[in-house]
Amino acid sequence: MSDIKIDFKHVSYLWDESKAAELAGDEVALLIYRSNLLGADLRLTNYGGGNTSCKAMAKDPLTGEELEVMWIKGSGGDIGTLKKSGLAALYVDRLRSLKNVYRGIEFEDEMVELFNHCIYDLNSKAPSIDTPLHGFLPFKHIDHLHPDAAIAIAAAKDGEQITKDLFNGTIGWVDWQKPGFDLGLQLQECLENNPGIRGIMLGSHGLFTWGDTAYESYINTLEVIEKCAEYLEENYGKKGPVFGGQKLTSLESADRLKQAAALAPVLRGFCSSKTSMIGHFTDDSRVLEYINSNDLERLAPLGTSCPDHFLRTKISPLVLDLEAAADLSDVDALKAKLSPAFEAYRKMYEDYYNTCKHDNSPAIRDANPVVILYPGVGMFTFAKDKQTARVAAEFYTNAINVMKGAEAISEYTSLPRQEAFNIEYWLLEEAKLQRMPKPKALSGRIALITGSAGGIGKAIAKKFVQEGAVVILNDMNPERLQSAGEEFEAQFGKDNHTTAVMDVTNNEAIKAAFDKAAVAFGGVDIIINNAGLSISKTIAEHQEKDWDLLYDVLVKGQFFVTQAAAHVMKKQDIGGDIVNIVSKNALVSGPNNAGYGSAKAAQLHLSRLNAAELGADRIRVNVVNPDAVISDSNIWAGGWAEGRAKAYGITVAELPQYYAKRTLLNEIILPDDIANACLAFVGGLLSKSTGNVLNVDGGVAPAFVR
Repeated sequence: MSDIKIDFKHVSYLWDESKAAELAGDEVALLIYRSNLLGADLRLTNYGGGNTSCKAMAKDPLTGEELEVMWIKGSGGDIGTLKKSGLAALYVDRLRSLKNVYRGIEFEDEMVELFNHCIYDLNSKAPSIDTPLHGFLPFKHIDHLHPDAAIAIAAAKDGEQITKDLFNGTIGWVDWQKPGFDLGLQLQECLENNPGIRGIMLGSHGLFTWGDTAYESYINTLEVIEKCAEYLEENYGKKGPVFGGQKLTSLESADRLKQAAALAPVLRGFCSSKTSMIGHFTDDSRVLEYINSNDLERLAPLGTSCPDHFLRTKISPLVLDLEAAADLSDVDALKAKLSPAFEAYRKMYEDYYNTCKHDNSPAIRDANPVVILYPGVGMFTFAKDKQTARVAAEFYTNAINVMKGAEAISEYTSLPRQEAFNIEYWLLEEAKLQRMPKPKALSGRIALITGSAGGIGKAIAKKFVQEGAVVILNDMNPERLQSAGEEFEAQFGKDNHTTAVMDVTNNEAIKAAFDKAAVAFGGVDIIINNAGLSISKTIAEHQEKDWDLLYDVLVKGQFFVTQAAAHVMKKQDIGGDIVNIVSKNALVSGPNNAGYGSAKAAQLHLSRLNAAELGADRIRVNVVNPDAVISDSNIWAGGWAEGRAKAYGITVAELPQYYAKRTLLNEIILPDDIANACLAFVGGLLSKSTGNVLNVDGGVAPAFVR
């Protein structure tokens, strides 16, 4: 292999000979290894995009004969994270024999169900629509990827001639055709008409490359994409400035984030008119180069070319007619300016649907934009969850790269609207959507929980993520917060949370946390005021500093977080929930508790006052009253436990059972119990309830609300 080029500039050569040697003889393992390497480089393909396969001999479990079997990435998978469980395995001879029953392109969708009759491994993932594209080619290892550099050529007006000239006829060309059985036949025909080619370019779509071994396919793929990228780089700027030159200059980074934080909740409100959406923001340099350019006005309405791109980004983006440095403080004026743009976009999408629909097309989907471009600032994307919004941004960035490349070497062409519609509202695509898991109770919702690096707050945050929400973890202790963030990433991945150091007595810190929520997710829907502390002293022992600290954190902190939350929620205009974690002590009098108990009582009545004021904005305010939640509690780690034990004449170790025995249910209260109560308030079943109190204390009769 010493004569093979491994010094690439535009792609990553990741092949490890020692690792591959361990897999020698196992073609399926080598397929998975190769796939993971290809998927690790987003310049080669995007998340969930592309497909890889291998063909090898295997024993038929029914006859004992050695037969050729194809293993291919199954429907809905991602090659970067592919495992054997994500593969479909099919008998090659059966798959190819389906040509005998193929009735023509108007009936090709019916062939998908027939793939199941070709299954070799009963534990197979469902075969994807790309199955015949791989099966009808003879090569042992095949890569079908969506590299920006190749799609730029595939989407160029002169793409076919450029491909022929660039590769001296060693890369074939197949015009745009919707993926499916017929495209597989076209690939086979292209190979038959061009024997000896090393790959095929699919017009407006992507690239097929192959080899007789996993390594040969891998290196062939890298070499072809590298050559495409080199060609683009050589041509940038030759015809003229990239994207026609820059029309405006971006704001400075800090100012871009400031504008994004101010605008995101308003955009999210518009985009959530049908379904609650989660946002993502990027001011990547590639995005800024495009959205600040003279060609933006011409290129943006054209839409994207590759099916993977527009399936995730919609037919085209919404470009905001808004000065980069505009004053966004007047929310009503801002909404009045933006509302016509959203109405026009929805009308455009409805017209697109009505013009292109077929008799059996699925019903129109959400007509709001997915991609929103703010020249001088950045790109917002909105989708059902954070991962989908983030991936949409990645895909539109891919589309920007494609437009940049195509314009440099020729002229960018997008798919005709009808072809795009036939992909977007394809019955097979609709079936895939219908198979997706149903939304959870908190899907599409954003929760900020104060004091969520441990104890009750962390339990609430975990419960909310498990129920579909994204969360903003915060704590005034940076080390504790970092540890919680690492725990959440290990348990839930990177998309479901962010962190913000926050002292609830500091208005600047509160604003910074809400700004981070807006940039990370688009705003906020749920506030859990949980941050707290306790001081247990006699009247004689209480000092002014104790009193001030308790009221600053518990009462003022709750108010100022609620104030900031209400500001964001009103921007969104889709309602919201505020749940205040108060205490049984708000209702029950006890010794050595004047400061803490009275502050808790103030929290409780403040909740009622806020509920009365915010109801008109569909913002609900409710209270959960815990008692004696000792597990993982900062409060109990301090002097509170000693103080309460002293007040009751017992030891600290006896406190949990003491508290349990004084309840009607004889139960110890855990953080998860409080999390469940919060979920009850915000999970949708109590959407018409506000100003209420839910005691979670095991049953303390003096705390019954009268």
